Amino acid sequence: MNKALIILVKNIEKGKVKTRLAKTVGDDKALAIYKALLGHTRKVALAVAANRYLFYSNFINTSDDWLPKDFHKGLQNNGDLGDRIIHAFRTAFEDNDKVVIIGSDCASLTPGILQNAFDQLDHHDFVIGPATDGGYYLLGMNRFSPTVFQNMAWSTESVFVDTVEKIRALDGSYFLLPELSDIDYEEDWEKFGWEV
Repeated sequence: MNKALIILVKNIEKGKVKTRLAKTVGDDKALAIYKALLGHTRKVALAVAANRYLFYSNFINTSDDWLPKDFHKGLQNNGDLGDRIIHAFRTAFEDNDKVVIIGSDCASLTPGILQNAFDQLDHHDFVIGPATDGGYYLLGMNRFSPTVFQNMAWSTESVFVDTVEKIRALDGSYFLLPELSDIDYEEDWEKFGWEV
């Protein structure tokens, strides 16, 4: 069974990444933190056997640390986050049977959690990694189900709950991974004590 891992990233541009974080730490540190999070996400992704898809926000960077031999590179399409995720899943499901998407701002994500997500898709229709802010850091499925991303109030505290409701409306089974924290604010970052 072919499995795919999707990562959506923003192109590294000062003043355009981790903007909520930048309000208290400044643009330079926010950029450094984002680079550190990208490095962590890349390391975790490379530790799991899967077809890896990397979708950039503005342009495909051919000379960064995400090597073409390790990642299929593409561009996010237009629309809201749901539209961009649907496009990425549609692309990945062309050649894969199990597809998982992760963000690039979860410093607690481990290869073990990622592997467990893929394993659980042998027994469940969906797998979700809830985030402490009410969203999720991971979502996987074993069939293309775009409705779970449609008509969503993104970046709100109800994203996880709303997603579960959409899965239940499909009569889908789901497995919950451990709850983890995304890095959106200075206090989130300070919990990890990483130096940048």
